[in-house]
Amino acid sequence: MTETLHHWAGGAVLKSASDRFGDVTDPATGRVTRRVALASPDEVAAVVDAAVRAFPGWRDTSLTRRTQILFRFRELLNARADELAAIITAEHGKVLSDAAGEVARGQEVVEFACGMPHLLKGSATENASAGIDVHSVRQPLGVVGIISPFNFPAMVPMWFFPIAIAAGNTVVLKPSEKVPSAAQWMAELWREAGLPDGVFNVLHGDGVAVDGLLTHPDVESISFVGSTPIARHVYETGTAHGKRVQALGGAKNHAVVLPDADLDLAADQAVNAGFGSAGERCMAISAVVAVGSAGDPLVEKIRERAEGLRTGDGRRGADMGPLVTRAAQERVSGYIDAGEGAGATLVVDGRTVTPDADGEGFFVGPTLFDHVTPDMSIYTDEIFGPVLSVVRADTYDEAVALINANPYGNGTAIFTNDGGAARRFQNEVQVGMIGINVPVPVPMAYYSFGGWKNSLFGDTHAHGGEGVHFFTRGKVVTTRWVDPAHRGEAGELDLGFPRNG
Repeated sequence: MTETLHHWAGGAVLKSASDRFGDVTDPATGRVTRRVALASPDEVAAVVDAAVRAFPGWRDTSLTRRTQILFRFRELLNARADELAAIITAEHGKVLSDAAGEVARGQEVVEFACGMPHLLKGSATENASAGIDVHSVRQPLGVVGIISPFNFPAMVPMWFFPIAIAAGNTVVLKPSEKVPSAAQWMAELWREAGLPDGVFNVLHGDGVAVDGLLTHPDVESISFVGSTPIARHVYETGTAHGKRVQALGGAKNHAVVLPDADLDLAADQAVNAGFGSAGERCMAISAVVAVGSAGDPLVEKIRERAEGLRTGDGRRGADMGPLVTRAAQERVSGYIDAGEGAGATLVVDGRTVTPDADGEGFFVGPTLFDHVTPDMSIYTDEIFGPVLSVVRADTYDEAVALINANPYGNGTAIFTNDGGAARRFQNEVQVGMIGINVPVPVPMAYYSFGGWKNSLFGDTHAHGGEGVHFFTRGKVVTTRWVDPAHRGEAGELDLGFPRNG
């Protein structure tokens, strides 16, 4: 009998009474491995209520105690990271080494959050005015909601919940119903680390769960990562209901390759960034802009590397795994059809791949197009698959103009040995995260992650200093204590606006 995954609330499994369930599939074999409950509105309310009940006690728990639990979670995760990586591969499909890298990048945010006593330090001014002192503090929001995507079942939630929990909030995590097991595993790890019941909760479901969190009066903030249309909906709905929202949307990331670049390095990195995780990354490079004479030799080098990749079950040592669902496979194959029909040169065709896998997995192999133009759907749309498009540009200025005209502004890169060109690029390009000879410029945890334009809705990026501010609100306290020598003396009445001095 297929196992059913239920919600996690108040430190224990909350069995669903709903009659709605979704299938969880192994993408490498096409087999259904378990079912996941899809929450009803009543179940949304029950999970949020568990977080509401836990908040006062956790808010008032000392920073020392909070960070002790966070350190314990870190140690447990380090010891058992392979377990989590195996869960990710089984439900998402990415190869084990990529899944292990995902866990490691999430762990960086846990380690950053272990420094919360320092990060939450306020400021103080003595004698800001005569006999008056001023100090500032930052306090937790309350219950915070996290809505995470299928492509990073561990890392993206860990962008948010370590900081939220360390700052004194309680969390309701709504993972993608396609990859729900990692969230449940982390909930159990938190319990083992000693986190009080109700501080970390997992709500499984689909749009009903999402909209339930967006409209629930006791949820103070929403953190979201996903496609741009849904990000816009999350932002507009959440803010209309009085919530703080950070909604990270889609991307169309470019890598500019100048003629002076090390073309072997550029080709290696284009393959790594375009085909890693089967292209199911918001930071994947999907458009290579080859400038001038770089074009022909670069395309040939990428072709050689792409054709040498082994596609298959991520547990068998393949270079690239499957797409997450049958629908994703069909969607990506449809884009390859469209690119070929629009007149782009199909250099490597991933539709013909023979994967190293059992069953009927959801595979599309590495695909390379050349002579792609900005009017083609393979250029304009976020494909979210292993399709790399090469666009030709005559000059550096043309390449930058192409990037800046794009509605997305998540990540970009330039490959060059010219420091002046690189410095100019980082100044002129209208994108939030920039790599110089680095194809996937995901910042370290102590910096903040997020793009510009239609890649971000809201003002606050993930993790780093911006993440700490997102999950806290500031107070400024102005204090006067009467000198005991003057106690009982009448003051001077003055109805004017108070002045410093």
